[in-house]
Amino acid sequence: MESIKEVIVVEGRDDQAAIKRALDTETIATHGYGIKKSTWELIEKAYLTRGIIIFTDPDFAGEEIRKKIKAKFPNAKEAFLSRADATKDGDIGIENARPESIIEALEKAQCTMGQVLIEFDMSDLIRYGLVGGSGSSEKRAKLGKALGIGYGNGAAFLNKLNQYGISREQFEEKAQRL
Repeated sequence: MESIKEVIVVEGRDDQAAIKRALDTETIATHGYGIKKSTWELIEKAYLTRGIIIFTDPDFAGEEIRKKIKAKFPNAKEAFLSRADATKDGDIGIENARPESIIEALEKAQCTMGQVLIEFDMSDLIRYGLVGGSGSSEKRAKLGKALGIGYGNGAAFLNKLNQYGISREQFEEKAQRL
């Protein structure tokens, strides 16, 4: 599947939804300025394995979040939207942008297009009781923590396994310990 190699770091869920309307790619939401430790760890994992593109709102808060992330990850790429492209009814945010504007901003950030290798499928999750059974949610939480990819429902967890370059060996080793 053709996708952007880098993970796009945005502020919130509405921004993630706007990115998904524009193209199929992985995103991480900071959920505002007070970025949790687990989110920092996820951003770091993405930065080290795939690279990140910081894509925050064109307002004061967005700029402060951008500076905070860029200070920790100096080689991160950055995408920008103009206030005009990100404003609707007086509200400024990525979530208000047209898909075409989002794609144009990411192209200007020199994103890398590439193939995402699909190493895992749903049968791997079923085999280790990570979906469809009692305790599967807790198992995903434990395995996500052990692999450094965080929690997700079954589909999101599968996507993270494939997106963050987790090897079959790493997965098997950690999953067998559940």
